[in-house]
Amino acid sequence: MRVLLTGGTGLVGSAVLSALRSAGHDVVAVVRSDASATKVSEAGAHPVIGDLTDRDWLAARLRGVDGAIHTATDNQGPGMDEAVVSAVITAFDGTDNPYVHTGGVWVWGSGSDLTEDAPQQPPAITAWRSGPESTILGSSVRATLIAPGIVYGPGGTGIPQMIANGPTDPDGALVLIGSGDQHWTTVSTADLADLYVRALERSAGHTTYIGATGQNPTVREIGQAFVGPDRTVVPGSPAEAEERLGAGFAEALLLDQQASGAKARTELGWEPTGRSLVEEIAAR
Repeated sequence: MRVLLTGGTGLVGSAVLSALRSAGHDVVAVVRSDASATKVSEAGAHPVIGDLTDRDWLAARLRGVDGAIHTATDNQGPGMDEAVVSAVITAFDGTDNPYVHTGGVWVWGSGSDLTEDAPQQPPAITAWRSGPESTILGSSVRATLIAPGIVYGPGGTGIPQMIANGPTDPDGALVLIGSGDQHWTTVSTADLADLYVRALERSAGHTTYIGATGQNPTVREIGQAFVGPDRTVVPGSPAEAEERLGAGFAEALLLDQQASGAKARTELGWEPTGRSLVEEIAAR
């Protein structure tokens, strides 16, 4: 299959690119710069430099492929996702071409057993997602939404690194994000990339899958893994987290979330095999 991929140099997208190539797919990677074009080319993709907010330009590129995966992110709100969704609907309407869109687990708010059909209670930072997500899932396109948990790469890279980079108290203890009692539902880049490929190849569309492996460590457990047995961690406060990270980001990281990813396992045969986040950090 010839697949258009956005975000191919990012934490998630680079892993998806590798998984697509391993599965035998031909990848057209939309990038924003010559440097990014070189990176995706070295990873085996055909780079195309362009602007994802240019709906007509993107729709023309999409007409030349058999499917698409959107992993690019924009922290400025819904503009880019709205443009991408519009282009996908324009190009894929009347076809059976699969499209995989990236969401996020934060939209469900806190919960001890989050599932795809649970009511959404998004923090402010992700409240904008519902618009483009509802549009694409309600369209004629064979679209699947993947909502990843906290994604980590080798050694615990990604958002978890924000715990390791936190301040220390006068005794040298690492100050956690909030109390540290909140759970983060997690997924490794490799396992998540496998889920994207399975969704592209197998999903009938018009559905959502939470991309979480069932490993739901607390922030305290993650922090302790980063500092090792010879140092300690201490609770922070919501106020400290907001001052350090910004109110929107802190609100999301203070959520207490647990999920199993059971739907993806049952319907797509997804079987995560990577090390847990705590194990990944310990193996650095």
